[in-house]
Amino acid sequence: MDKVYKDASLALAGLVKDGMTIMAGGFGLCGIPEALIEAIRESGAKDLTFISNNAGVDGIGLGRLLETRQIRKMISSYVGENKLFAQQYLSGELELEFNPQGTLAERIRAGGAGIPAFFTKTGVGTLIAEGKEVREFDGETYVMERGLFADIAVVHAHTGDTEGNLVYRKTARNFNPMMATAAKITIAEVEHLVEAGAIDPDCIHTPGIFVQRLVHVPNPVKHIEQRTTRKRPEAAVAAGAGEEV
Repeated sequence: MDKVYKDASLALAGLVKDGMTIMAGGFGLCGIPEALIEAIRESGAKDLTFISNNAGVDGIGLGRLLETRQIRKMISSYVGENKLFAQQYLSGELELEFNPQGTLAERIRAGGAGIPAFFTKTGVGTLIAEGKEVREFDGETYVMERGLFADIAVVHAHTGDTEGNLVYRKTARNFNPMMATAAKITIAEVEHLVEAGAIDPDCIHTPGIFVQRLVHVPNPVKHIEQRTTRKRPEAAVAAGAGEEV
């Protein structure tokens, strides 16, 4: 089966429909499948539920889908960098299911492993536990959380081969490997596409059996959420001018 598609729109063709649940990898703007998110925007699909650590920022990542009102619900951990998200949530346009970050990661991992639910101490006695089953184990109280499984997962990888084996780079790995296992169909955008067998098997993070479609997206823009700089020390400035320090 040829898994490689010419562009992101073709990779999603025939898959995205109104009302679907979609997982989107990334943490902040690091490791987000930006080309695939743009293709979802172009599809016009609406009433979507997105499972993602956050909702991008205004105008980037999932923020692009908030602009077009295509997202009905977010299942997330952190959304503090997106003003449009806050506006839509506070006005009642957008439904939000908050999760502690570790709980969100474990819900996704559980979904990919076929585990329908698990118990955790995180959130006990807080709003997070309201309406959920609570049980005691060995004298400690735990709250039940459901595993998450999506119709589609869109992920970003540094390198992929034509069989769908994926390698992520450093912190861009984040939620991508878990999400790749937790959906009926996984589509990956990769910065570097190589032939099958070119990746050392010991270096593969996501086996190709989990990936149904691939798109090559070379040289993606690497966004910075919060750019912070500091004044260079005088010694460093002098060294840059060729002076000995």
